[in-house]
Amino acid sequence: MTEISRRHGSPHHRVSENARVILDSADVNRVLTRIAHEIVEANKGTQDLVLLGIPRRGYPLAQRIAQKIASTEPHFDPESCLGQLDITMYRDDLRRNTSRTPQPTRIPAGGIDGKNVVLVDDVLYSGRTIRAALDALGDFGRPEVVRLAVLADRGHRQLPIRADHVGKNLPTSQNESVQVFLRETDEPVALAAGDADRDLGDCVLLVPAASGADAVDAGKQETTGNDAEGTVES
Repeated sequence: MTEISRRHGSPHHRVSENARVILDSADVNRVLTRIAHEIVEANKGTQDLVLLGIPRRGYPLAQRIAQKIASTEPHFDPESCLGQLDITMYRDDLRRNTSRTPQPTRIPAGGIDGKNVVLVDDVLYSGRTIRAALDALGDFGRPEVVRLAVLADRGHRQLPIRADHVGKNLPTSQNESVQVFLRETDEPVALAAGDADRDLGDCVLLVPAASGADAVDAGKQETTGNDAEGTVES
């Protein structure tokens, strides 16, 4: 086992020594830049564009995308076009998992009626988080269109939902897990010596099927992310 260490040196989470780095910080930055350009192109500009991040990691990803759009589109104001959509009370597993703490929902002052809304999340998996997000969105207005941007799509959908903008399509088995770490929400990652020269402040890891002590640790982690199905998988 390899530990993820706190910035002050004390151990925090543990990640399997067999975890494979799929995206490092430079990769994450590149795919977010591409997604930002794709969003502007699909929207035919930035008019009526609203980005809504799904906590916990979807919101900082939406912030970064908004900043990248603003760097190339001078009339785009990130502050007035960015929000956060909490989906806790709309989840279909709420009765089975009551330990989740709702996060604030912040809708831009201009609302979402008639807007082109892009939902932003970290990992797309079963599709149930996004179904909950669509239900939540309906309580705040009626957008003209809703699109989805995700950092990684690992497949295994349980609902007819797909992402419009994908950073990385990642074929996986259902016994594997995908873990996302961001500077805004997570402690830095320390992996094997072979990855020592890579900046893992932001990263996507593919973790093989756990067994023994690893399985116990993985089971503890699976209740901490967006979805009960995986550490951060939606």
